[in-house]
Amino acid sequence: MTGEHQTLALLLFSAFVAVTLGITTWVSRNRRGSAEEFYAGGRLFSPMENGFAIAGDYMSAASFLGVTGLIALFGYDGLLYVVGFLVAWLVVLFLVAELVRNCGRFTLADVVAARMRERPVRIAAGTSSVTVSVLYLVAQMVGAGSLVALLLGGTSDAARAWTVIGVGALMVIYVSLGGMRATTWIQIVKAVLLLGGTIALTALVLMRFHGDLNRLLLTAAERSGHGAAFLAPGLKYGGDWTARFDFISLGLALVLGTAGLPHILSRFYTVPTARAARRSVVWAVGLIGGFYLMTIVLGFGAAAVLGPEAVRGSNAAGNTAVPLLALDLGGGAGSTGGTVLFAIVAAVAFATILAVVAGITLASSASVAHDLYASLRRRGGKPRSEVAVARVAAVGVGVVAIALGLLARDLNVAFLVGLAFAVAASANLPVLLYSLFWRGFTTRGAVWAVYGGLVPAVVLVVLSPVVSGSPDSLFPGIDLQYFPLQNPGLVSIPLGFFAGWLGTVTSTEVPDEAKHAETEVRSLTGAGAA
Repeated sequence: MTGEHQTLALLLFSAFVAVTLGITTWVSRNRRGSAEEFYAGGRLFSPMENGFAIAGDYMSAASFLGVTGLIALFGYDGLLYVVGFLVAWLVVLFLVAELVRNCGRFTLADVVAARMRERPVRIAAGTSSVTVSVLYLVAQMVGAGSLVALLLGGTSDAARAWTVIGVGALMVIYVSLGGMRATTWIQIVKAVLLLGGTIALTALVLMRFHGDLNRLLLTAAERSGHGAAFLAPGLKYGGDWTARFDFISLGLALVLGTAGLPHILSRFYTVPTARAARRSVVWAVGLIGGFYLMTIVLGFGAAAVLGPEAVRGSNAAGNTAVPLLALDLGGGAGSTGGTVLFAIVAAVAFATILAVVAGITLASSASVAHDLYASLRRRGGKPRSEVAVARVAAVGVGVVAIALGLLARDLNVAFLVGLAFAVAASANLPVLLYSLFWRGFTTRGAVWAVYGGLVPAVVLVVLSPVVSGSPDSLFPGIDLQYFPLQNPGLVSIPLGFFAGWLGTVTSTEVPDEAKHAETEVRSLTGAGAA
């Protein structure tokens, strides 16, 4: 990259950082300091504002960088991520959004603990939420490292490491000072920037091919080196039965995982009513749907304009396809248009990463403070403020995410998010659905549902090709590969549901009919909701 690219992109990125830090500072001076303010922004956001914030939270580096790169490299098989990410919102809209808003206050554990013994349920749900959040954060860190490596014109490990550390430090500042209100406004600003940039790039791709989508797809197939196979299923997931099962596993994880993501669930508490939560999701579905349709055009556009080899040559996992496409569409390396467009896209991608990590860090720190700390602190001791604990937790989560982000820097960000979705679908979704809809569900069932999905999901990832046993693994020099699939969802999701059922039917606890009736009325009507 030329010095112009670097300077302009860094100036634009610095401007975004300055604006967001300004928002954070302003919010920190005008807040009441209560837990409701820190965790839920005072529940003052409108459905449209919250819809944009949800979209900003969901349209992560995995979507903008990773999914587009996978489509550019693998064609049709890369579309699975687009379909999974989008269809998942139907589960959220019809089964989760309104009921969660009515039953909980700040976290997933609030919903489950409403009719169970609080301490074991909060410890289990809090542990699961932090695990999912850290996995999701790692993907954003990897995206940040890939982007800076491209921006600085090389793949210097030192540059990528310092980028990951810098992103981690910023996210801790956003969360610690501004809480949910600052995080929400950062996500709204980022969503507008990302949608604007994506619309502009999509229009340029379509103009390059005179609006002829058929020509775009045929050119992509021709340049891919795979011909018609590029536009058909099986290029990535159709080689053998293991790959096909991986395809099914990933699809299950993506479709079911969104409803269990802590940072998405926490967004439903920032609006005043359940109706507003439902309308927020409608706004989010429209914005996210339009965005993902455009990523399809950008993915095939990168394959047609650049060719998969050029994409792979810059970043083996395809994470830099969009910035490279912007550079070419603007006129190529050295041109003013290319410089400006590349810089804008790079800055938007940075903004995307910062906004998403802020939301995830806030959700995980809320789980630590509101669920784990409140349950594990010694009785009789002087309790610390939940908000103070959450700020400390944000630092701890940031350190862990930075360390893992440095370790996983060569993996595709969309793939890493797929792992987070698998853990969320395995551990969080079963306990959430059972709590909302099963009258006889018990505390043991809740705890077993969480750990029965969480432990197998994490163990299977450790024993999979992701961690060891292949040249693309985190630790290629060792071989602990005993599980053939890269995504554990096909096994761990049913295990989570089964463990919840088994724990309930073997429990001696008598389900509290009165609490279930109260929860049911509250979830459906909103009566008594916080």
